[in-house]
Parts: sequence; C-alpha cells; structure tokens
Amino acid sequence: MNTKQIKITDYNYPLPSDRIAKFPLQRRDSSKLLVYRHGNVSEDVFSNLPDYLPEGALMVFNNTKVIQARIHFRKSTGALIEVFLLEPLAPNDYELMFQSRHECSWLCLIGNQKKWKEGSLELEMTVGDEKVSLTATRAAIAQGQEVTFRWDNPKVSFAEIIDTVGELPIPPYLNRATQESDKTTYQTVYSKIKGSVAAPTAGLHFTPEVLSRIDGGGIHREEVTLHVGAGTFKPVKSSDIAGHDMHTEHFCVGLHTIEQLLSHHCKAIAVGTTSVRTLESLYYIGCRILQRPDIAADELHVAQWEPYDTAPTASPQEALQAIADYLKRNNLPSLVASTQIIIAPGYDYKIVRMLVTNFHQPQSTLLLLVSAFVGGDWRTIYDYALAHDFRFLSYGDSSLLIP
Repeated sequence: MNTKQIKITDYNYPLPSDRIAKFPLQRRDSSKLLVYRHGNVSEDVFSNLPDYLPEGALMVFNNTKVIQARIHFRKSTGALIEVFLLEPLAPNDYELMFQSRHECSWLCLIGNQKKWKEGSLELEMTVGDEKVSLTATRAAIAQGQEVTFRWDNPKVSFAEIIDTVGELPIPPYLNRATQESDKTTYQTVYSKIKGSVAAPTAGLHFTPEVLSRIDGGGIHREEVTLHVGAGTFKPVKSSDIAGHDMHTEHFCVGLHTIEQLLSHHCKAIAVGTTSVRTLESLYYIGCRILQRPDIAADELHVAQWEPYDTAPTASPQEALQAIADYLKRNNLPSLVASTQIIIAPGYDYKIVRMLVTNFHQPQSTLLLLVSAFVGGDWRTIYDYALAHDFRFLSYGDSSLLIP
C-alpha cells in the first residue's frame, strides 16, 4: 500500500455533536470500554480493564502534565489578546523554562493578533504574596510567533506565573469555556512532567484503584514523557496525506524503561496514541544509532515519512539495545528526542501490541493510527461505538484494541 496516497475522505464517519462528551463522567473509571479482540467487538466498564490484560505484560503510560497555556492580556484600547504557549524556545528545555525567574521565550499562537501590531502587552498579578508585572513582546519567526516574557520579581518562577494567570487549554471541539473542574479532570491521575497543551486523553479513565488492580495482576508499568502539542488537533486539509505536515513533539524515555522493554521482548501495551508515537519512534532512533554510534543528541529526531522512505533491517531488540548502549556510553539517564512520525495504514508496528485509546475525530491522523493498528478494520469499531451509545473524543469513552 502507498501510504502517502491515502485519501483522508476514506476515514470519515458521521459524528453528531451530541455524541461529543463535553464533560467527563463523575467517576473516571465508570466510562464504557469497547474491547476489540481479533476482529470481535464487545463492551464492558473501564474499571474492568485489568481483566483483559495478560499477566506479566508491560504497560506504558505518558506522564506529561497539561500546562495552563492560554494567557490573556487586555490592551489599553480594551482589545483582548490571547497568547497560547506552544513550545519553549529560550531556554528550550521544559524544566529550565518553568524555573526561569526573569525572562523566557516561547513559540506561540496569537489570538486577535491584528489588534497587536506593535509594542508590548502588560499584565499585573499577585503570585502568593508577591506582586509581579509581566510584559510580552513578539517577533515573527519562520515557524510562527516568538513571544518573549519578562517580569520584575525574581522570587517568582514562570511556572508560578502561568499557574496564576494562565488558563487550561481544553480542546476547541468542546465549544465551551474552561471551568475550574477541568484543572483536575483534564489531567491524568499520574501526570507529573509539565509541558503539554493537550491531555493524553486515553489516560483520563485511570483511577488509583484501576492502577492498583493492574499492579496486583502482575502487569509491569512504565512511564514515558511526550509533551502533546496543539498540532494534535490540526485537521488534515490535503486530499491525500502526502500533503499533510505532521507536528513535531518532544519526548523523554528513561534507560530503565528501555531495559524493561528489552526484557519484555520489545512488546508493550500502550496507553494512548502519544505513548504509541513515543514507543514506535524508539525503533527508528535505535536504527539511526546503529548506523552512527556517535550521533549527536540534536540529531535524534524521527522525520514524518522515515518509516516509509527507509528500510531498516534491525530487529526491535537490536534497535532498543542500541539506545541502551548509547545512553550508557554517554552516561545519560534517559533518551531525549523528538518525533514527527505519522502512523497510517501501511505502517508496520514494531513495539506496540495492544492499545488503550479513546474515539477520535473523523478524518484525523489519530484515526489513521488506529486504522493501521487494527489492519484497516476501524469501521467495525466505530460503527459499534456509534450504534451502542459510546461517548466520543477527549472526555468520552475508551477502547482496548487487540489486533
């Protein structure tokens, strides 16, 4: 199959607006669970997910945490300008960025930017007991808008500033304002590392009780970090997917996780499409290291079409072992890399064997990923979900896919 010639219109289905869950259920694990197993579909409640997982398996979660990425400034004219943080530029390390205490720069989207032609925006706030005056100035760069933030109180970090004045960016298709409850419900219970502008929503169903049952069932749990970008909502506008530019996302995988993948024969249960993108990208980075053992850290990137334009011959075991050896050689505790990978029908999965995921938008790259995973049988799953009252998208119900 020529993946690049896939017509996105072949991945359309009718999604009535009343099937999009605007709010989550009161209890996370009471959501419905569709189970697709070897072509057969059944349904259950998410709290029973552990019953379907094989003992001794390895389950991989994305522990990213959604930041309050929308900052609203009001000009003296009364115009409201929204600055949406996408990814850090200076410093470009997320942890250092959030620790900044005077100045930092981000790649941003600007809402109502025609009203912000020049000059700086200003915002006064109180963080704890500290008064802070924040200014924002912008410069157009090749990939969008660079906004530099400066503030006058070194006792306050940038993390504290956005926690005080930022707004959590819930998905645009919910068609509602962010509410206080979203600060809790739009985070996974295991979220740790700040950086995402969208939640890894497959993880929203997990509760401490479900995680405890998973542990009790002899299933190993590991975490990776992939910071979800706003590009996850970017529609495919080209008629075939060759014309679609995937967004780049940054990820981090610890040496211990690599070793656990090796000990589990390079097979994993992925929680969410972001975990899939991370795990599958590891294979291609490992192949790159095998070709160039001294490769520079900033070259550890998976290009959009790399899986289709190259024909690496290494096994998943060899590729992951190459990463482990690379990290040990360079005394690195974890692999920090980035991926632009597009997973669509024609893709050959290397590591992921089972997938927990929500129900995705029509004509989206996430639906392409699911179709690739179930051998093109996505309509069986979505027809069942539509016919049996499943709730769709971020706050909707879940599925367990076993090809």
